Amino acid sequence: MPVVEDAMESDLIAHLRGRLPRHPLLKLGIGDDAAVLNGAPGGDWLVTVDMLTDQVDFRLAEADPRRVGRKALAANLSDLAAMACRPVAAVVALVLPRRGGLELAIALYEGMIPLAEQYQIAIAGGDTNSWDGPLAISVTAIGQAGSRGPLVRGGARPGDRIVVTGSFGGSILGRHFDFQPRVAEALALADGYRLHAGIDASDGLARDLAHLVEESSCGAVVWTDRIPISADAERLAAQLADGSTPLDHALADGEDFELILAVPPDESQRMIADQPLQVSLTVIGEFVSGPGLFQQDPQGRRRRLAAGGFEHQFD
Repeated sequence: MPVVEDAMESDLIAHLRGRLPRHPLLKLGIGDDAAVLNGAPGGDWLVTVDMLTDQVDFRLAEADPRRVGRKALAANLSDLAAMACRPVAAVVALVLPRRGGLELAIALYEGMIPLAEQYQIAIAGGDTNSWDGPLAISVTAIGQAGSRGPLVRGGARPGDRIVVTGSFGGSILGRHFDFQPRVAEALALADGYRLHAGIDASDGLARDLAHLVEESSCGAVVWTDRIPISADAERLAAQLADGSTPLDHALADGEDFELILAVPPDESQRMIADQPLQVSLTVIGEFVSGPGLFQQDPQGRRRRLAAGGFEHQFD
């Protein structure tokens, strides 16, 4: 593969989508929150993997390793929630620093086990290595699709409403460790309402919405006065005092791990009226036929919305 200067993770994904061989068991491959494998009559199987590294996703010197372990598993469960499927099992690969590696590994697993018990999933094994570098954790999670099949990124249609769970921004103040993956919420919504597409907000509300519209070949307009802004976003903007606003943080901070859904207009009205979950549901915009991501203020003025958020970069 040729080396691309200042490449992004998205560049690698684009290359692999054209390069990886097709396989008869693979119903949906690279580009979504999880791969979909043709399964038994009980439903297709979904597989997702996420890697977390010290100094990028957390600072081990400042964090309880049990919270780090929990986050590593929870991030994968959030990917399965984005596709409205039931988690079944996970395998864990650790690259441990040589010094204190055993104690660290035990603490990481102690952080994962309560979450695994909560969602009744098996931690089925994995692999462990050691080296002179920082901690890296890779969790692979396996889930099973429900009767309606997996919810994918590519189904949004013009006119659909953008519905989100929870609130956004400021997760770096601690919520990125302790968030609740929206597994039960996604399953309940998929069972009770028509959903056209979904994604979880891991890289940032604007960036992940951009991923969704790209896969759906449409555009989206975000009504900025409707975005549920977290108290953490308010506090972070005040602490930084760098000119950033709570709205800026809500749009671009990332690691909120909330659901972003494309819902038909009539279903979104019913959903908002019902408020069937413990967490709030909010309509924050609509999908449109033309490409692009836009923001619209209460006066109806519309302008481009930058797909701000996090993306890994390498050369």
